[in-house]
Amino acid sequence: MLAVHFDKPGGPENLYVKEVAKPSPGEGEVLLKVAASALNRADLMQRQGQYDPPPGASNILGLEASGHVAELGPGCQGHWKIGDTAMALLPGGGQAQYVAVPEGLLMPIPEGLTLTQAAAIPEAWLTAFQLLHLVGNVQAGDYVLIHAGLSGVGTAAIQLTRMAGAIPLVTAGSQKKLQMAEKLGAAAGFNYKEEDFSEATLKFTKGAGVNLILDCIGGSYWEKNVNCLALDGRWVLYGLMGGGDINGPLFSKLLFKRGSLITSLLRSRDNKYKQMLVNAFTEQILPHFSTEGPQRLLPVLDRIYPVTEIQEAHKYMEANKNIGKIVLELPQ
Repeated sequence: MLAVHFDKPGGPENLYVKEVAKPSPGEGEVLLKVAASALNRADLMQRQGQYDPPPGASNILGLEASGHVAELGPGCQGHWKIGDTAMALLPGGGQAQYVAVPEGLLMPIPEGLTLTQAAAIPEAWLTAFQLLHLVGNVQAGDYVLIHAGLSGVGTAAIQLTRMAGAIPLVTAGSQKKLQMAEKLGAAAGFNYKEEDFSEATLKFTKGAGVNLILDCIGGSYWEKNVNCLALDGRWVLYGLMGGGDINGPLFSKLLFKRGSLITSLLRSRDNKYKQMLVNAFTEQILPHFSTEGPQRLLPVLDRIYPVTEIQEAHKYMEANKNIGKIVLELPQ
């Protein structure tokens, strides 16, 4: 089968498509014939040699995919049959023509969505769902500040925050991105290149601050984050795009706010946790991708590339140009 490959860590120019051995489904696994897979920041970091896959996971890039069930491994419980369309949360391996997936990490594709749209759901939407509900304990009426609000996770988080009855605020780096955020349901958006998002947030919340921050930036934002955090607020850190180092009185400022700093990753969690997350998401959220009306959820796709243009896809994401997801289509 064909798969995305790189021989040594480095820039996008190291990526190419290569013939590799097709995986066989193990105990309780399903073999998915991949139609599409979406790009995530983790793929860029893995390509740069900064983020190894978890033990036992495929070293092929790709944390989410959609396609058709091609084969059932021994011990499958009978939820899936050959030919079914499905989308999958993966620890790796999605950017290939086939991937083996534990059957509990497959989800049905919502009615009315294409395989390409579905590929943009698993990693981004499950991350946003996990951060808001399982980690951040979002409550109706909460102000939620979402950094990188127009990333895949960001576009999902805006919609899920609204659905929870909370008020999404976002940061982004362009007017175009902020306009899209408002279309998706953001109550306000702040251009971090042109204004101090912390001051703007305090002004919008009339000095109260935000109850929950979803932060994939880290180091460079710490002071502004703690400044605009409400009393007893929760600050959830899930990425370090702005570095991992902090210099200054973080603890005293956080203690003064009685704030909680919580960290979270999804890729490295065990299958039992991921299956629980997939089940909860499938029951509570998935139906809303198919319902008509104001509560309808929508995966936001920016660009679709054939997998042979993998270098261009990585360059585009690295330039922070995307609004929503970048999807790769696999040859059928």
